[in-house]
Amino acid sequence: MILKATFTAPEPEARRIAACLEREFEDGAVPVALFEEPERRFTVDLYFEAGEPDAVAAMVGDRLAANGIAARPEVEVLPEADWIAEGLKALQPVEAGRFVIHGSHDRATVRPGRVAIEIEAGQAFGTGHHGTTAGCLAVLDRLTRARRFENPLDLGTGSGVLAIALAKVLRVPVLATDIDPVAIRVARENAALNRVAPLANFVAAGGMQHGAIRRRAPFDLIVANILAEPLMRLAPAIAGALAPNGVLVLSGLLRHQRERVVAAYALQGLRLDSARIFEGWAVLVLARRHARQE
Repeated sequence: MILKATFTAPEPEARRIAACLEREFEDGAVPVALFEEPERRFTVDLYFEAGEPDAVAAMVGDRLAANGIAARPEVEVLPEADWIAEGLKALQPVEAGRFVIHGSHDRATVRPGRVAIEIEAGQAFGTGHHGTTAGCLAVLDRLTRARRFENPLDLGTGSGVLAIALAKVLRVPVLATDIDPVAIRVARENAALNRVAPLANFVAAGGMQHGAIRRRAPFDLIVANILAEPLMRLAPAIAGALAPNGVLVLSGLLRHQRERVVAAYALQGLRLDSARIFEGWAVLVLARRHARQE
């Protein structure tokens, strides 16, 4: 039995709900999908393999309430089907610059010269199908073509996509952290699947205080794909770990949140070099005001 929980809301609220639930169910056990509907409405769908509709609705609503969001989904029982096969059909490869994110079912379709990153369906956040991850990959493609980085940090790695991408193109050790130990386990498995496990060091850590971060700092590239509030709260620590001529990539924030995030980092002496929008999500590139532009 498969249950589908659905929220229907305007775009900002739907994206906020999706981002929250992707974090809540980051182990991939509960797939989360965001869809644009007619008349500028958006739906957020979650799929559960067991449970009673009322209990699932209450549980999901409680998860959101714990994050300050008042919403409750409609839950329906879906007819029997091969949902794994259906999910694989829907999970098409995503291209972002030279990177291609794909499942094992599309391994043979990756064109020569592309940097292939294999991530299985069901790992909802960080598969490359989310605007923040795909946007970061596109920006990293541009940055790594223009400059050589030797000591990168992936903060909030999720399933490890960005760390794997950096390890593949830079061929240097990459430090990647996440607050969720389950995400770290999944990221390590993905790094092994993509044959970069020796280069990718994944550690469970909240914020910037872990010993591995302190030992490796300063970083010439920091990628932080987390939410706007923690990005602002961590601004002093993140800026303090950035090398004098380092580059900072921030994502996980909605379009309307970028001014506040940029202001938080301006107080730390960082300027905005570029901002791009992917599916309503902003990806910011910052550097120190005195740093030479590449």
